[in-house]
Amino acid sequence: MAILRPDEIRNMSREEIADELLKLESDLVTERALASAGGAPEKPGRIQEIRRTIARIKTIQGGMR
Repeated sequence: MAILRPDEIRNMSREEIADELLKLESDLVTERALASAGGAPEKPGRIQEIRRTIARIKTIQGGMR
């Protein structure tokens, strides 16, 4: 579940947002490692999707402060 809509993120608690961010960052590391090892990804656009979701979360976090 990489795609989170902005309204879904805003409805989450700060702890849930932090947990989701950690999960997405670890997923990104895993996907990048797979790509650099030469493996064929299941979903080619997944890295970009994860990066966009991380950016979305960080943007909303900045507005919550």
